[in-house]
Amino acid sequence: MALLETEGAKAIAAAIAIFGGAIGTGLAQSGIGASAMGVIAEKPEQASKLLVWLAIPESIVIFGFIVAAVLLFL
Repeated sequence: MALLETEGAKAIAAAIAIFGGAIGTGLAQSGIGASAMGVIAEKPEQASKLLVWLAIPESIVIFGFIVAAVLLFL
């Protein structure tokens, strides 16, 4: 019975890790995306630099996935 409770807790913790990372990324990208579109409207030559800023929050989801994988498989 204790093994089932432990595995269930791991699954819930992994889900929270991925969910938290996804919510954090969405909130970050909403602000960055809106600001980037404003800059691109005024200075289109800055578009390549702003793509980097849009990619940075994606690392939050990757970290959440790594934490979830560690929780589930270790």
